[in-house]
Amino acid sequence: MKTAFRWLISAIFVFQIYLMMPIFGLVFAPWAIFSKRGARVCCKSYSRYVFWTARLMVGIRCEVRGPVPQGEVLIAAKHQSFLDIMMIFTALPTAKFIMKKEILRTPVIGQYAKLLDCVAVDRGKRGAAIQKMVQEVEAGRQDAGQLVIYPQGTRVAPGAQKEYKVGTAILYEQLNQPCVPVATNVGVLWPRKGIMRKPGVAVVEFLEPIEPGLERDTFMTTLEERVETRSDALMQEAGFVRDGVSDNR
Repeated sequence: MKTAFRWLISAIFVFQIYLMMPIFGLVFAPWAIFSKRGARVCCKSYSRYVFWTARLMVGIRCEVRGPVPQGEVLIAAKHQSFLDIMMIFTALPTAKFIMKKEILRTPVIGQYAKLLDCVAVDRGKRGAAIQKMVQEVEAGRQDAGQLVIYPQGTRVAPGAQKEYKVGTAILYEQLNQPCVPVATNVGVLWPRKGIMRKPGVAVVEFLEPIEPGLERDTFMTTLEERVETRSDALMQEAGFVRDGVSDNR
């Protein structure tokens, strides 16, 4: 009975946040179309609405840890669900995401991604995607901000293994900026697929920056070790066990 009730509340929560997305998009559209600040305020306002209803309805409290970068840096983040996108975007002053090209066709999200100068790449053409990444990032550097990339290229469920892609290292070399790793546990509470949401503390944590100048292999090893080690600790804190069995809070 308890599980059925939690599933029902989760379904209502998911329905209403997607219902509110186009409403926020339309309300802010007159400002957002002519101002990146307007687009940013819209997305952050919507995200804060989601955080508020997540805590109220399904018991998920969102928490950002670590020093939040303010200047131009590369952010290399663990990606587990839609929630970590919103938490990172809301925490950073002027975040721009590197995203798969298909997202630009998503209603509301795609239009606002364009307004915020997010960088769309074709993941099916690896070499061309990396080159396009570098070119578009370099072309947009007059607009200072934090460039966010997901080194594993997609959402990865807690406990799943997926390699870290070289595109992050190429951007690190080309931009010659510090890279701030980001760990998370949000997938334990808000999974990449499905309706059920579990109560708990969803954490996004900004870790110690990796200064520019490291060799590619050293950078990739350092990045993966920091992100995975801390994400494992945060997931354990949220009740996840490595063999895939989690608690039944």
